[in-house]
Amino acid sequence: MRRGILLWNSLLSTMSNRPLLQSRTQSLSWCCPSSVSRKRLHTVAVAATVPGERRAKANVDWDSLGFGLKDVAETMYVSEWTPDKGWGQGKLVPYGPITIMPSAQVLNYGQGIFEGMKAQESAKGRVVVFRPDQNAARFKAGAARMSMPTVPEEQFVEAVKSTVAANLDYVPPIGKGSLYLRPLLLGTGPILGLGPAPSYTFTIFAAAVGAYFKGGQLTPIDLIVEERFHRAAPGGMGGTKAAGNYSPVLVTQLEAKKNGFSDVVYLDAKTDTYLEEVSSCNIFVVKGRTIKTPPLQGTILPGVTRRSIVELARSRGYEVREEPVSVHEAMEADELFTTGTAVVVSSVGSMTYRGQRRQYTEPGQAGKVALEMYSNLTDIQTERADDNFGWVVPIN
Repeated sequence: MRRGILLWNSLLSTMSNRPLLQSRTQSLSWCCPSSVSRKRLHTVAVAATVPGERRAKANVDWDSLGFGLKDVAETMYVSEWTPDKGWGQGKLVPYGPITIMPSAQVLNYGQGIFEGMKAQESAKGRVVVFRPDQNAARFKAGAARMSMPTVPEEQFVEAVKSTVAANLDYVPPIGKGSLYLRPLLLGTGPILGLGPAPSYTFTIFAAAVGAYFKGGQLTPIDLIVEERFHRAAPGGMGGTKAAGNYSPVLVTQLEAKKNGFSDVVYLDAKTDTYLEEVSSCNIFVVKGRTIKTPPLQGTILPGVTRRSIVELARSRGYEVREEPVSVHEAMEADELFTTGTAVVVSSVGSMTYRGQRRQYTEPGQAGKVALEMYSNLTDIQTERADDNFGWVVPIN
C-alpha cells in the first residue's frame, strides 16, 4: 500500500512539473521578443535544459571582461583523424584536458596550427559569426603547408557553429565583448623520428573576452620598430598560422612592453626597410585618401580582418594599395592602424624608429580613418548596419 502511494505521488509530481518545465522553457522565446531578447535571464535551472537557448551566467561579470581564460566556455568540440577512417564525426564534450603521449608529434616537432574567431550578439537579438568560410580556407591551407590532413571546410564551419550554439550563455551582451573561438589542429599521435603524426586532433574551445589591449578597444597603441630580430623570411612560414610562429616574438614583445610600448613592428628580413606586420596583427598606413598595407608574399599572415578592411575601405572610396611600405614612408604618414580578429581595428598613437618617435594622434584619441574603419566594420559584424558583403553568418 505504501509503495503504491509513493508511486502515485511520484506520478503526480512528474505530471505537475511538466507544464512548469514547458512554460519556463517556452518563455525564453515567447516573452523575450527581439527588442528584449538580449537581456540576461536570471532563472537558470530549467532554461539550461533547452539546447540552443540563451541562458544567464551569474558568475560572468560582463563589465570587466579581459582577454584571457577567466571565463572559458564549458563545452568544446573534438574530432579525431586516423589513416583508416579519416576525420571522425565530431562531438561536443566538457572543456578539459586532452590526453596525449610525451611522444606526440606536436610536442616534439611542432605540427600544430590554429585560428582565431569571434561570435557576437547582434543588434537583431541573435548570435552571429564573421566570415567563417575564410577561416576555414586558411585553416585548410595551413594544414597543407604543415603536411597535416586538411579539415573539410564544411566540417570546420559546422564545428564552429556547434561550439557557439553549445556555449550561447558565454556570448556577452552586445557591446560588452565577444565569445572568442580557438580552433586547433594538432599532431597528437606519437612518433619518434621526424615525420607526420600518425593521428590528429581537431578541437575548438572558446572564452568570453573583452578588449585585447589593456587600455581598451579604441585606445591608441604605441609601437616600436624591431631591427634585431625578424618574424619571418621569404620562403618560410610567416604566411601560415602555425603555433611555432608566435612564441619567438615574445622576446622582443616583452622587452618592448617593459619599455612602455604596446607592441613591436617587424621589418622585412631581406633589406630591413619595409614594414611586415606587428607581432600578431596586420598593419595599414594612411596618407590622405590612400591606404597602403604590405602585400601577401608568404611572409605575413593573410588576415581575415585585413582582407575585410581592404574591401570595406575600397567600398568607401579609399584607394587601397597592397604594396611594400618603407619604414620611412610610415614615419611620414598621416595615420597608422593595425587589424586582427582579437584587436579588430586598433589605432596607432605613435611609432618609434631608431629613437625617433612619430606621434600620429592626440593622446587617448583614435585616428580618424581607424575609427571610421572600426565603426563601419563592427556595425556590420553586429548587424547595426546592413551586411552588403554577405560576411555575417547567424547561429541557428
